[in-house]
This record gives sequence, C-alpha cells and structure tokens, in this order.
Amino acid sequence: MTKDRFIASNSRLDDAARAGWLYYVAGNTQDEIARKLGVSRQSAQRLVAMAVSERLVKVRIDHPIGNCMDLAEQLKDRYGLQICEVVPTDPDAPDLLTGVAIAAAAELEKILKQPDEKIIALGTGRALKACVQQLTRMDCPQHRLVSRLGNMMSDGLATPYNATVRMADRVGARHYPYPLPVLAPTQAERSVLLKQEAVRNTMDLCARADFTLVGIGQMDRSAPLHVDGFVADEEMEELERLGAAGEITSWVYDSQGEILDCDFNSRVASAPLSKAGENPVVAVALGKKKRLAIRAALKGRLVNGLITSEATAEALLS
Repeated sequence: MTKDRFIASNSRLDDAARAGWLYYVAGNTQDEIARKLGVSRQSAQRLVAMAVSERLVKVRIDHPIGNCMDLAEQLKDRYGLQICEVVPTDPDAPDLLTGVAIAAAAELEKILKQPDEKIIALGTGRALKACVQQLTRMDCPQHRLVSRLGNMMSDGLATPYNATVRMADRVGARHYPYPLPVLAPTQAERSVLLKQEAVRNTMDLCARADFTLVGIGQMDRSAPLHVDGFVADEEMEELERLGAAGEITSWVYDSQGEILDCDFNSRVASAPLSKAGENPVVAVALGKKKRLAIRAALKGRLVNGLITSEATAEALLS
C-alpha cells in the first residue's frame, strides 16, 4: 500500500469511528451525523456501516478516537461548549501541534465550503499558523477573513505568525488585515489609533464574525508575548503579580477569565475581547504550560469552543 493510500485509509477509519460513536454511543440519527460530519446522509449511512464491518463497534468504540470523543463530550458538558475536538496525544511529543492543526483546519473547511458569505475572524500565533498550513487549497471569494489583531511591533517590524494573510492566499478569500501594531506606546496614542476608519471597519467585522479561531498563550517567562518581545521583564513581573493566567489576542486575563485592569491591557490595540456570544469562538491550544490559561479562558467564557489534545483534555477534567 502506498503512503497516500495508507493515510486515506486511516482517515476513513477515523471518520467511521466518529460516525459509529455518534450513532451507537451518543444516539444521533443519521441525519444528525451527516450534519455534524459535514457529509451527505448516504455517506453517514456508509460510515456507520463501516464502523460495524471493521469491528470498531463493540461495547465501546475500539479506536483511539473513541476516548477522545468521550473527553470532548465531557468538556462540552462541563464548560458549555458549542464545539470541542480532542485529538490523540503522541506520548513522545505531547506538545505536537499537527493533530490539533488538522482538526482546526477541518472545522474551518466546513465553514469555507458553505456557499453563502461567512466572516471568519482569526487570531495569530504558532497554533493558527500550523492550522492554516493544513488547509486544503480552495477558491472561496464569497467569504471574508479578518484579523483580530495587528502583526507588527510598535517600530513596524512584522511578526512571523500572521494567519489571515496566509489563509487568504490559500483559500482565495477577501481578507482584512488589522491595520495597527499589537501594542500602542501609550493609552492616549491607542485612543487616537482606534478612531481610524479602517480600524473601526475591521473591528465591526470582528464583532460580526460567524466563526472565530484564536490561540491561547500562557503567562509566564515562556509566554509568547514575552518571548516575542511584546512584554519586557519588568512588565512581566507586574502582570504575574496581578495574577495573569493567560492571554488571547494579547488581552491578558486572570484565573477566572476576567480581563486584567492594568497598564498593559490599556495599550492593547487588538479587537475587544468579550464573553463569547452565540457564534463559535474556538481556541486551538494544548500542552502542560497552557493548562491554566485554557481553563481560565473556559471559566470566563472567553471562548465557547476548544480544539486540544487528549492529555490536555484529561488534565482540564481532572
């Protein structure tokens, strides 16, 4: 069997395992399975049949994805999530981004395949960059992509993790980069910058987004904000003293998911970070270092969706 055929066969088994779990464990109808997996009713029917013929269905789903789906349902119930995907953890590389990136790309592709216009808002960072790299090349001129934050330092130097431009190149959608630096030098300058018409338009698109995908950053000395040079040592110490637990699109929050009232946040130029509403706001995050930040974001309802790893999910539920 060639490598491509092997990968395709494994992917088909994954889909059959999901369909089997949804039908036999979660009690979904075939119409519901078709909607949740983004396939036709006939395809859903065949996948359920395949789950039986491949002996994936016994008392439980005899496949690693079965435990992941159980964990995802528990996370949904505990935190009231709209969307939750849990991917298997590689014991030798527990922080590997590939699995969650593929799962996040699959969620994005469900939106991109829709014929009616959708607004997709994106954060930035390593996880989202990895996600965009997993996207299938498509032609989606009907959709609009908008960035929730800028892609440059205050001196104009670009950061390498912009997801919006990369995704627009990959799927052919119209895109709206955020026309400001991540941080303004002062609160007064931030107020002036936010009055620009292009900024107001971008913020309006972010507020109306049909689907939002963001990363989550931890807040310690390994924090992306610190490593990438946005937070100096002295400011990092102040944020730690104030109880910083994590950040989303540069907005720093505490262990309860409340945005900190601090000098740093007063200079953040990103689109406002509020409680997640009716539309999906999905975080892509995993790893031991991020557990506190993820749990805080879930507690504070800053996101209503999560794509993470099996080990991280188990830790969040422990």
